[in-house]
Amino acid sequence: MGGRSFRDRAIDIAKRYLPSRLRDGVVAVQRSLHLQWPPAGTVNFGSLRRVTPISPAFGKDRGVPIDRYYIEKFLDRHRSDIRGRVLEFGGDEHGDTGYVDTFGGDRVEHKDIFSYVPSRTATIVGDLTGAVVLAPQTFDCIICTQTVQMIYDIALAVERLHAMLKPGGVLLLTSNGIVRTGRHLDTDGWGEYWHLTQQTARSLFAKNFDGSYTVEGYGNVLSAICTLHGLASVELTTPELDNADRDFDVIVAVRAVKSAP
Repeated sequence: MGGRSFRDRAIDIAKRYLPSRLRDGVVAVQRSLHLQWPPAGTVNFGSLRRVTPISPAFGKDRGVPIDRYYIEKFLDRHRSDIRGRVLEFGGDEHGDTGYVDTFGGDRVEHKDIFSYVPSRTATIVGDLTGAVVLAPQTFDCIICTQTVQMIYDIALAVERLHAMLKPGGVLLLTSNGIVRTGRHLDTDGWGEYWHLTQQTARSLFAKNFDGSYTVEGYGNVLSAICTLHGLASVELTTPELDNADRDFDVIVAVRAVKSAP
């Protein structure tokens, strides 16, 4: 199930080489002769035929959530960048350097925690898009996971992250693609404003990082559906999780390097 089917590959070829009018004609014939597979109206939804998610807690009650599986895969892929003085964005009011500790090892000389609100462990507290740049040109690596989607001025947030890096420093950033909305101002005082595509990420980073960035997508239609229902990563196979389809990114991740002056 992890690979692309013959049908999917045939559709890709048709999109590339056949004119849109001819493709539309093929689809019309397919519909009129009921040639879909599975036939329309026969899909077995099983446990997914419900209007509420299977887990109301993003899958945390079932195991490692699928989005976290992708985040950790991205950080593991770029663990050699986590070195020197490293800043990690804290995940809650208590702060957290779990990713620095897990993926940085003895390459990390000093670690800082960024928090928007005061916490007992945060070393930098403030607004990333406030009046001034916080800790300019300070960090060899910044780990910013699942944060920028909660900042309305997301373009300024990326600009400020760039300013906080030393020349040659690396930003490892992840954000939401196709996932459940996690923050609502009317219920918890936090807002979630953006769910990114790879194209959005490229546009955001092109301005500040002079081409020294790569955008990665993690997810496919199956893992996206399971993420929306709050299933855990253990409930899918590794090939099912790792099959990447940019039309169904669950997580969009960026590795960006600040160029030397």
